[in-house]
Amino acid sequence: MENNNIFGERLKELRKEKGLGQVKLAEELKVSKSIISLWENGLREPGIYAIKAICDFFKVSADYMLGRSDY
Repeated sequence: MENNNIFGERLKELRKEKGLGQVKLAEELKVSKSIISLWENGLREPGIYAIKAICDFFKVSADYMLGRSDY
């Protein structure tokens, strides 16, 4: 994993582990498919409310998503 896009890499891994496409994840999080792509590719950073929604959906910590822990 590259440190400059650890959030995007982890988001993509979690999405694939759940067997979700970007469109389905976008629907679940109530965002556009394009924003999921931008996050995964490190072209945009999510806001605090989006991070919380992602963490709640995948049942992971914000520290994990932000690369501050490995669990």
